[in-house]
Amino acid sequence: MAITDDVLVIGGGLAGTTAALAAAERGVQVRLLTYKQSTLRHASGLIDVLGYAPDGQGPLADPFDALESLPEGHPYERVGSDAVREALLFFDAVVDDAYAGEHTDANALVPTSSGAIKPTARYPTGVAPGLASDPSDALLVGFETLPEFDAPLVAAHLGDTGVPFEARGVTLSFPGIRRDDAKVTRYAHLLDRDEGVDIGRGETSARAALAAIVRDQLEGESRVGFPPILGDDNHATVRRDLQERLGVDVFEVPSGPPSLPGMRLEDRLYDALEDAGVRVTTGVPVVGYEVRESGRGGGSNPGRIEHVLVDRKGQDVPYRADEYVLATGGLVGKGVRSDRERVFDPIFDCHVEASPDRYDWFDGDAFGDHPFARFGVSVDRELRPLDAEDDLEFANLRAAGAVLSGYDFAAEKSGSGVSLATGFVAGNRAGSEVRR
Repeated sequence: MAITDDVLVIGGGLAGTTAALAAAERGVQVRLLTYKQSTLRHASGLIDVLGYAPDGQGPLADPFDALESLPEGHPYERVGSDAVREALLFFDAVVDDAYAGEHTDANALVPTSSGAIKPTARYPTGVAPGLASDPSDALLVGFETLPEFDAPLVAAHLGDTGVPFEARGVTLSFPGIRRDDAKVTRYAHLLDRDEGVDIGRGETSARAALAAIVRDQLEGESRVGFPPILGDDNHATVRRDLQERLGVDVFEVPSGPPSLPGMRLEDRLYDALEDAGVRVTTGVPVVGYEVRESGRGGGSNPGRIEHVLVDRKGQDVPYRADEYVLATGGLVGKGVRSDRERVFDPIFDCHVEASPDRYDWFDGDAFGDHPFARFGVSVDRELRPLDAEDDLEFANLRAAGAVLSGYDFAAEKSGSGVSLATGFVAGNRAGSEVRR
């Protein structure tokens, strides 16, 4: 017997969770299928709409000024700028007070762990006191056991960017942690629980010990930046406690994977899925599908997906829905794959436009404009995948997020914004199309 829902979303990242939440708002039964851990756990936790135009112009002060001039086929051109705004409002409601930036259309400029400045539309509240537009001087604190965050180097790079404040970096020993292979979650949980640590003169609480060694380093700075390790479940409490002990603003500097801000966002989204009644099935791959009506494509009469087949311990189990959303990611997430012959979507075999000559997929310059960065599924304005003749692949399938073609999320700094906007539109429209 098939497992049946109204809407089935495949993919558990930002696009997939947003699509599932948007569909659930339509009052239909939604299931989210996800195979591996989502890329949210490796993301910075920032929500970028558009930091740079496709021609490289930027950083953009107002991303919405540039949306109207994007080329045909760009995901934002497909859904329209009004949908991007609606998706951001939807996100704001889901994350509530955990994120800032909703007060303006302008991009905020956020320092990152590389010492670069990133334009972004939404950012965790724990990042807010560290914005590069703030002229207040900052002390950046790194730790010997976290070499990936080199605070003195980050401070030097920030100075090179011309930020309107003095940044200084120091490297300290983190109280209670001596091993350099400790996971970032170990730092966070130690501060979450305010565990006792031995500081050589007896035991004290982790937060008190951390505040004490940082306080000794302050030279008049009015804010202190840490790598993103300041708690997980009790992040707001940890940051507020450190601020009170230090008497200055405390912020986190977004960093690469593994990312606690990304994990916090993932937790918030999956809590929202549970509250919305979305059924979440994890750890199972989709390995096939069957079509209800003969043929596929065919212009005005495309086939409809009858069900997908999910591998559960070696057995193919059918999962049936009226509407489907494909949100499996791009080349990085293996939602788009390639072999020696072609580039393709591995679940529904949707068309992906690519030159038959693999050498055409790359630019000769390592930092050039690489065609592979825009590989993905082409869609109509309803986000329904199109075949090589621009006919619908299926009548009841939509695509969202990095699986889409027409944009270079790394160069544009638009990945999370596209996932949010297209996930919102795909889920909303899938929910509205459910046959009653």
